[in-house]
Amino acid sequence: MRLPLLAAALLAATPALAQDQMTLVLDWFVNPDHGPIIIAQEQGYFAEQDLEVEIIAPADPADPPKMAAAGRADLAISYQPQLHLQVAEGLPLTRVGTLVATPLNCLLVLGDGPVATIADLKGRKVGFSVAGVEEALLSSILARNGLTLDDIELVNVNWSLSPALMSRQVDAVIGAFRNFELNQMQIEGVEGRCFYLEEEGLPAYDELIYVANPQTMDEGMIRRFLAATEKATQFIVNHPQESWQIFSGTAPELQDKLNEMAWADTLPRFALRPAALDHGRYARFEAFLHEAGLIAAPRPVSELAVDLGAP
Repeated sequence: MRLPLLAAALLAATPALAQDQMTLVLDWFVNPDHGPIIIAQEQGYFAEQDLEVEIIAPADPADPPKMAAAGRADLAISYQPQLHLQVAEGLPLTRVGTLVATPLNCLLVLGDGPVATIADLKGRKVGFSVAGVEEALLSSILARNGLTLDDIELVNVNWSLSPALMSRQVDAVIGAFRNFELNQMQIEGVEGRCFYLEEEGLPAYDELIYVANPQTMDEGMIRRFLAATEKATQFIVNHPQESWQIFSGTAPELQDKLNEMAWADTLPRFALRPAALDHGRYARFEAFLHEAGLIAAPRPVSELAVDLGAP
């Protein structure tokens, strides 16, 4: 009779196994783009995968991929176009998963402004926030319409995209997210119009991706992270209003009209299979950058991304 009692006592005294800890650096402050991450946290899906995830908003939006490359974060959220250029520059990064599977970026103009076509940008001011990537995308759009960057005046608006446009400091902005800036302008009573990059000659791409250092990453831990966010995405799709209440309930600053509108617009763009890799999409974008003269030579997809959804 004593053996069962002793076994029971030993089990009761055994501490719970510690969860694996990982650090995720967001691309910016928490917003609806990060829905699956926050829902996975709030619903306990990370815990189900024996993960304790520290979610960090960066002080500088340029820092996350650099932090992942330097081993200061297990994962970082970045952008597919940025990944191609950074790998070409020698940064040790690879795409390990997808968060938002469609472009969000657009070239935003005033609905009643002087820019009705891309060609109308000649001699006008275009605002931007991130040097390099946005200039590269804009350069390609302009080229299809007989213009170059020399035909416009680039103005760094320091993340104040829609305010700079609404105040007519600039005639257009690149880097505006169609799920945010358009809604922000609507709330302010100003009509905006997007030129969608994928409709202006750029191949479709994943807007938000998870990147890691391929030399140091823990594939097993990342697979579990992606499994948790996949479950969270399914919950969001099945319960859009309930998931919005959960998400917005995590911080007072999320409980406004802009975030609610952005949530509805972002929901259909979340990657339903975050671990799965579309090899063709990455190969096409690499070829596009090469043809545009933005990278010296196209790299094989294996040097840019891994498919952790494969058996």
